[in-house]
Parts: sequence; C-alpha cells; structure tokens
Amino acid sequence: MGALSSVKGTLVATWAGVRSAFKPRMTLRYPDQKLDLQGPGYHFDPKNGVGLPGFKGRHLLREDKCTGCQLCAIACDGVAVAIEMQTMVRNRPQNKKNYWPAVDYGRCVFCGLCVDACPFDALSMTNDYELSAYDKASLKYTPDMLMTPPPEFGTAKVKFDPKKGTVTHG
Repeated sequence: MGALSSVKGTLVATWAGVRSAFKPRMTLRYPDQKLDLQGPGYHFDPKNGVGLPGFKGRHLLREDKCTGCQLCAIACDGVAVAIEMQTMVRNRPQNKKNYWPAVDYGRCVFCGLCVDACPFDALSMTNDYELSAYDKASLKYTPDMLMTPPPEFGTAKVKFDPKKGTVTHG
C-alpha cells in the first residue's frame, strides 16, 4: 500500500511539472525587469472628497501645500504610528509652525489614510515600491527625503498579460 501511494505521488508531481512547463512565465526577473505602473500614485482629491485610485508606494510631500496641521500623523496614529511630525525650518508662509511629516516605512502599512486626511493635497503616494534597506534606520524618511520625487530607473519594464505571461517592453 505504501509503494502504490508513493508511485501515485510521483506521477502526480511529474504530471504537474510537465503541465506547467509549457505555460507562459508569470513571474518577473527582478531586478532586471520591473513592474510598469501606469499613472500617478494614490492621492486624495479634496474638491470632490474622494481618493483617486493608484498604486500605494512611497509618499511624496509637496512643501508648498503642507501647513503642518498634523492630520496625517493623527490619521496614522490609530493604525501604524508610522508618521511623526518633525520641526524643520523651511520659511514657508503656509507652514508657520515648521512641522513636517516624516514616515517610518518599517511601520507603515501603506493604507493611504494619511493621504485621505490631508485637506490640502500635500501628501500623496507614488509608484515607487523599492523601499528595501539593510537596517531599520534607513527606512525612516525625513521630510526632505519625502519632498524628493522618486527616481526613474533605466531597466526593462514589464506588463502582465494573462495569455502571454509577462511581456517586456521599452
């Protein structure tokens, strides 16, 4: 009985391997291929009061719109406690307190509540998903780091097609 079940298990495993050998590749060859995310990242439209769809990656802070109201940190406080306000002198007329958000990506869950809470559209999320680091201190982004737009990479971008698998382009 044991020999029969091991032969059956071997045949089932072999058949699964043969069956999937001729299907298109559905995985990326990272870091040579990267996912091509179209459009802007997730952001909130304060005029209509709705969040506009987009990828929830690294945050982008617009210093000309931030007032230091701390609503992003308050919204994050009940979820991940990833945003803390830091004092930084930038001499902006709309931010008299000189409070700016800093994000700890070691704690962030990328829920987007901080973006929804900002009534001035100062905080949005970009398509930048490469946030890995070797230590926890490198995951803490200062306000200056959040004000810098994400870099464009020169590697091959990939789109996913359910029939052809992953397809490299431009």
